Amino acid sequence: MHRHGGWISLALIVGCLIVPTVAHRIWLSFNPYTNFDPFGYNVPHLFTGVLLIMFGGLPMTVCRLGQRLHLLAAMVFAVGLSLALDEWVYLIATNGSDDEYLLPVSWAGSVVMITIAGSYAVLWWVFGRSRK
Repeated sequence: MHRHGGWISLALIVGCLIVPTVAHRIWLSFNPYTNFDPFGYNVPHLFTGVLLIMFGGLPMTVCRLGQRLHLLAAMVFAVGLSLALDEWVYLIATNGSDDEYLLPVSWAGSVVMITIAGSYAVLWWVFGRSRK
């Protein structure tokens, strides 16, 4: 497999964009008032997503990683991006309450943002392969 990855790497990255958002949305459909509140502080998945973006993105940009570590870092980055985009669009499209999270506008916004991110990854993969 080339450093920039084959179609399996692309599928893993796109899957890491889609699966966390879908799983999170399904979980919250059945448990709508579930929040992550360690030590009494609400930690939204935007914060968790940004941390994962940092943990995955920085090694990809400042380190020479082997193929497997590069793919792992990219997958961590994609999971973080999916969480951050999901909450970001929810905060923009609604008033930010737990009741608003499951509204159709929040779901649609999440689908649009994850589709844009996944399509962007696919475009980079397609055009990156055509330059070889």
